[in-house]
Amino acid sequence: MRAKFKALVGVAGMTACAIGAPIAAQQAAAPNASAVANPANWPQLPMKLKRDPKVEARVEAMLAKMSVEDKVGQLIQVDIASIKPADLETYKFGSILNGGNSAPNNDELAPAPEWLKLFDAFYDASMKRSDGRPKVPVIWGTDAVHGANNIVGATLFPHNIGLGAMRNPDLVRKIGAATAAETAATGIDWSFAPTVAVVQDDRWGRTYESYSEEPEVVAAYAGAMVEGIQGTIGRDFMKPGHVISSVKHFLGDGGTGGRDQGDTRVSEAVLRDVHGAGYMTSLPAGALTVMPSFSSWNGEKMTGNKSMLTGVLKDRWGFQGFTVGDWNAHGQVPGCTNEDCAAAINAGLDMFMYSGPGWKQLYANTLREAKDGTIPRARLDDAVRRILRVKVIAGTFDAGRPSARPLSGKFNLLGAPEHRAIARQAVRESLVLLKNNGGVLPLKPSANILVAGAAADDIGQASGGWSITWQGTDVSNKDFPNGQSIWSGIDQAVRAGGGKATLSRDGSFTAKPDAAIVVFGEKPYAEFAGDRATLEYSPEDKSDLALLKKLKAAGVPVVAVFLSGRPMWVNPELNAADAFVAAFLPGTEGGGVADVLVAGKDGRPAHDFKGKLSFSWPKRVDQYVLNRRDANYDPLFPFGYGLTYAAGATVPVLDETKPDVAAGDASQFFGRGRAAPGVMLEAGGALTSARVDRRAQEDSLRFVFKGGGDGRVALAAGTPRDLSREANGQLSLVVEYRVTAKPQGPVMLAMENNGKSAAVPITAALNGAGSDWATLAVPLSCFASKGVDMTKVARPLVLTSASALGIDISDVRLAMAQGPMACPSK
Repeated sequence: MRAKFKALVGVAGMTACAIGAPIAAQQAAAPNASAVANPANWPQLPMKLKRDPKVEARVEAMLAKMSVEDKVGQLIQVDIASIKPADLETYKFGSILNGGNSAPNNDELAPAPEWLKLFDAFYDASMKRSDGRPKVPVIWGTDAVHGANNIVGATLFPHNIGLGAMRNPDLVRKIGAATAAETAATGIDWSFAPTVAVVQDDRWGRTYESYSEEPEVVAAYAGAMVEGIQGTIGRDFMKPGHVISSVKHFLGDGGTGGRDQGDTRVSEAVLRDVHGAGYMTSLPAGALTVMPSFSSWNGEKMTGNKSMLTGVLKDRWGFQGFTVGDWNAHGQVPGCTNEDCAAAINAGLDMFMYSGPGWKQLYANTLREAKDGTIPRARLDDAVRRILRVKVIAGTFDAGRPSARPLSGKFNLLGAPEHRAIARQAVRESLVLLKNNGGVLPLKPSANILVAGAAADDIGQASGGWSITWQGTDVSNKDFPNGQSIWSGIDQAVRAGGGKATLSRDGSFTAKPDAAIVVFGEKPYAEFAGDRATLEYSPEDKSDLALLKKLKAAGVPVVAVFLSGRPMWVNPELNAADAFVAAFLPGTEGGGVADVLVAGKDGRPAHDFKGKLSFSWPKRVDQYVLNRRDANYDPLFPFGYGLTYAAGATVPVLDETKPDVAAGDASQFFGRGRAAPGVMLEAGGALTSARVDRRAQEDSLRFVFKGGGDGRVALAAGTPRDLSREANGQLSLVVEYRVTAKPQGPVMLAMENNGKSAAVPITAALNGAGSDWATLAVPLSCFASKGVDMTKVARPLVLTSASALGIDISDVRLAMAQGPMACPSK
């Protein structure tokens, strides 16, 4: 398989010398490197998708008849949560999208027919015109990143980190095709995938969206996934059942130091040889769209970097498709706002991705700039030409209404048996066996097996982020009607072998089992919500470790199945288990885990372990930058490690000591009875405070506002916090509280930065709360709209009342709130 990887990389034009360069040395030497690329330093790519004279003639004929208003409309994509179908009767926008938490009727559990019905409505409005100018159909983009993951009933495949462990590009191609077919069943014609980040710091919350830390693995997969999604040029390219692919995030998103939307400080050579690897194969495979990154390269936002978007991507590489921005990313370009950013278009962005109520302002500003020459006519026409070209190639003009397309409405494709079989194979091949001391695995199917752990019967946790909801939270097994939990798969396999399996979340039992499988791991998250300070697994809650130790102390052989979006420091958990399986985020086909762990009726392995680590596994909690070509490379398990039944090894007792490193959750401001590191609690005025219990002894604070004066409670950040990405990502300030005495007057919740305070009333919420613990969520946008500079928040919470009030507070954090977002008005 390794030979195949190198051959695929060679096709991309990347030499062995380039890929094998001393990466760490180049990174270390580049803290002040330029952000201007020299296209001559980049290889020319063997692009297979050539310009078709018939397509070009059709595009030019339309372009000649379009007004400036029509052209500007094509440059804008709006989230369905911010726009209605009727709006497209007037505003002929190029695209719509559903953001991570957007769905028909504002219902994330909306059935598939509702998605198709809504797309028909948007399409019909986009085609409604009588002025004789060209009718240009709208296209719908969605994040189908591990299956058609927004749709209830879809097959959810392992996330990319698990696919990377398979080392099987052919299976990746099948996964892309199955995902495209299930996406097309809802009429949607554009998938924002694949992610081809080459992650170098595993603290990043999007690590699981990366195939590997190694560019050669990413290069081998990127082209294969694009061919699966779009079809293969010269064979079934963009035929019915295939959808438009978007390669993301261009470029360097995996090198931001573990911070989402951060700054990749590397030389141009590292940017090319490491982070550019996925583009070397995906673009020649015919990827029709590319999504520039939120992140920066050497201090300059990629969305505004002309040397990369135009100089390298379009001029040097000859990319003929179009670029689409990430979620309001253009607003982060210097001098821009979400509603005004000619600079991004002039740099080479072809389509804005916009969310929010101000899309009319974005249109008006862009139209003005197109008319006054701020956006040159040639640049405007180039962007529109590219968008039209993709729509023609994709068959959008000829396919008719979404519901009339060949696969539309064939909802039996969602979770189809053949797709589930592909996913189950992917689960089997993605599992990495880290430890099997004493040959505990495979388990005899005739045995008495205890299945424990919070994640054993939780399909949502096994699927991770981007699973029905953006963060993958607030879902239950019933929301995956075609899926199977890991517990269900084990139970089925053991019963088929004549044994007995028992589910016990806490590991309790009456009769001692022959063995126990404990399924545990990270709770779902997506994007910046998953950024971490260290790679220690669950530093604040050691209940999973206690469960492993309890079973081991009872003399029960313990098999740990660990779910995670990245390699993590789990030395204590490894020591407490006899066998340890890194399952990453396997998705909806939990039976694939049982296929490998449970032997056949003859007692022999039904399937051997095939997975090999695509990310190095840390020996110490501070090894978050741990890549094969780094200096002083010293992992616990190296890149490519993975035991098999045929070739096992004994893992010795591991060191459990931890260096004194910063820890904690950057999104948590207060919890467990204390302010988070770097945050100080301030309380003053007419109030008293005391410690009270909620989940544990003295883990909450009670505030009694006496009235007759200004009572004030605040959380002050030692260093002002940049919450702009969280505000843009529609997060809320979430307070878990309990009212002990109803407010006798107005109560305000505010956020402050230097010189500016923005407050919203929360009196009604507190009056409506009962005596139990409750949750208040105020969108960060409420504070931003009132003038708070979200890049410099000094006090993320200020609670004030001049009247009597009793309130307990246990947690203050940033999170995605449930239900519709609204600013409190009273």
